[in-house]
Amino acid sequence: MAIYEYRCSSCGVQNDVIQKMSDAELTTCPACGKETYSKQISAAGFQLKGNGYYVTDFKNKPASSCETSACNSCPSANG
Repeated sequence: MAIYEYRCSSCGVQNDVIQKMSDAELTTCPACGKETYSKQISAAGFQLKGNGYYVTDFKNKPASSCETSACNSCPSANG
């Protein structure tokens, strides 16, 4: 099931509708009854949780070899 945003271009009413992805798009406005009800493009909102995602796995990056004084290829380390 997905949540879709619909808007009527005649009366301006906006609604969020829960539908299956395979369901046909709604066209009749529930407020005014006109056939000007259409699906809107909107940003998807979701959050990745658990192991294997950037937020939990790479929050504290290890120091690269250039940040140590043993690095001979970096100009800043050679002073």
